[in-house]
Amino acid sequence: MEITLNHYLAVSGLLFTLGLMGVILRRDLLVIYMSLEMMLNAANLTLVAFSRFNQHLDGQIMVFFTITVAAAEVAVGLALIVALYRVRQTTKVGDLTTLKF
Repeated sequence: MEITLNHYLAVSGLLFTLGLMGVILRRDLLVIYMSLEMMLNAANLTLVAFSRFNQHLDGQIMVFFTITVAAAEVAVGLALIVALYRVRQTTKVGDLTTLKF
């Protein structure tokens, strides 16, 4: 059995859907953040799959830059979550209705 582009796109769609459901349904900042990262990785998988099946390196180069930006985003995002936790002692979204300190 040969793995085709449709297989990669199905897995990518499933990952993106799971990430979207995590963002919509969960109320913990860390879980929402991990779900956003899952959605980003689903987009990266789609770019790599199209790049491989079209025999161009453009998608893979774009994924390299996306992962680089995502690493910086992780550092900033986790720093914000830690700062909010230190002030409010919670990571639940419902408890963070106002950002006044």
